Amino acid sequence: MIKQSEPAPVALFVFNRPSHMKLAVSALASNEFAAQTPLFIFSDGARNPEEQKKVDQVRQQAKNVAGFKSLTVVERNENIGLAASIIDGVSFLCEQYGRVIVLEDDLITSPDFLRFMNQGLRLYGGNSKVASIHGYAYPVAEGNIPESYFLRGADCWGWATWARAWRHFEPDGAKLLKLLNDRGLAAEFDYGGNAYFLRILSDQIEGKNNSWAIRWHASAFLANMLTLYPQRSLVANSGFDGSGTHSGSDDVYKTLIGSAPKELKPIEVVENQLLKAKVADFFGKITRPDEKSSNEIVRISRRIAGHALRKLRSIRSRPR
Repeated sequence: MIKQSEPAPVALFVFNRPSHMKLAVSALASNEFAAQTPLFIFSDGARNPEEQKKVDQVRQQAKNVAGFKSLTVVERNENIGLAASIIDGVSFLCEQYGRVIVLEDDLITSPDFLRFMNQGLRLYGGNSKVASIHGYAYPVAEGNIPESYFLRGADCWGWATWARAWRHFEPDGAKLLKLLNDRGLAAEFDYGGNAYFLRILSDQIEGKNNSWAIRWHASAFLANMLTLYPQRSLVANSGFDGSGTHSGSDDVYKTLIGSAPKELKPIEVVENQLLKAKVADFFGKITRPDEKSSNEIVRISRRIAGHALRKLRSIRSRPR
């Protein structure tokens, strides 16, 4: 296990998109702590012979990655799916290192990303109320937003966690939904009906998606744990280009990559009610476009499921 003062390992999950992976690795290598960071690339297997060519290309790129303290490429012999790959990879690195930073092949990071992740991991590693550190920040209105803040639950676009928090992960979606209902937390979990988390969890239970992220979010939420977010997003997603099953060109989650403070100041570990309200309003504008024409409402409603699944990392270009 590495010392707490050393940068945490990064797990990068890739599949069959070499151009996306190239951008993700290039951005990550530009981080100031890259040369001190162990990088693990988890490459899922192809589903069919036609896919094999791109998978091979990704794997060749992976073997030639430079700029990190060490490089380990894990090649899956079969296609196990994104959910299984992430659950297995995060569990392995938490066991080996005690903590991990998690990325996927379509996430472009700020040069400050690794610094924010590692400072957050050090500041809150001993606090059992904190589930994770997150790099993406929702594009809520500017205003009185602190340099960092907490929201209940967990998230999935560039994040970090510890072994102690990941132990709360519950893979059984039906169990999670029952607990949310039994404890009277379903409405709060869904941001008062403004979000779409309950639907995604229900779809996961019914086999309509295999989202690991909705289960991670629900697990942390039920444990009353919080995730730290940056004032400005340190992650952008390049996957809304039609390359995945649940993607599109009109990404409602689009945000400019910002910067993080040189030294992250510790804050009280409580949910920020102002930001909670702002995020609820953000979700509400997506799910309740009440000022749109009827045709526009139909068009947007058909997009929402895709955006929702894309945000919560279910299936993209392969079954998950």
